[in-house]
Amino acid sequence: MTMQEAMAARHTVRSYTDRELPEEVCAQLWARIQANNDLCGLAMSLVTENTDAFSAPLKLVLAKGVRNYIILAAQAGKDTGDTEEVLGYCGADVMLYAQTLGLNTWWVGGTFSRKGVQKNAPAGTGAIAGVIAVGYGAEQGKPHKSKRPEDISSYNGAAPDWFQNGVAAVLLAPTALNRQAFTIRGDGRTVSMTCHNGRFSAVDLGIGKYHFELGAGKENFTWA
Repeated sequence: MTMQEAMAARHTVRSYTDRELPEEVCAQLWARIQANNDLCGLAMSLVTENTDAFSAPLKLVLAKGVRNYIILAAQAGKDTGDTEEVLGYCGADVMLYAQTLGLNTWWVGGTFSRKGVQKNAPAGTGAIAGVIAVGYGAEQGKPHKSKRPEDISSYNGAAPDWFQNGVAAVLLAPTALNRQAFTIRGDGRTVSMTCHNGRFSAVDLGIGKYHFELGAGKENFTWA
């Protein structure tokens, strides 16, 4: 499965089986996480066979069977003004890579237990922006209700295929409360993107930018 295929196949999954992640899958996930950490100065990490990410009530109602998760965090003392956007971008890469390995995921921005996650975070972990639940889903999820491309985008003139493909990819991205609060504008080969989704705006913007690049092809445009 390619990353583009993973983007189309990925849906939010909140219930998981008790099947453990094989060692080779964990190793591949860790390698992808570390590559992003090294590139962007982050401290993302993988926690396996641990249920501390959610409170007891949520485990019963919403987060059923979640025993593995990726912690989204920068290095301690190295948070910058764009850290959350970078975490959204790099987290999207890891999340879709997990899909290529046959795993399911759920991006969680606000309902996880910060205390429980922090307890299991490696030394050197800074502020935690969220977690990605990962594992073998009890089901494969289903497409979320989506806005139309014209609801979130505009292009100066006739939009080329790469721009349309990028916008379509953004509409496949997970966002807080599924608001898809993006504004994407294209002019020639220059693209701008903003996101206004309250306290989740920066993370969602990073996720959206990663999806746009994957759909449009990074070689076809530059960010404004």
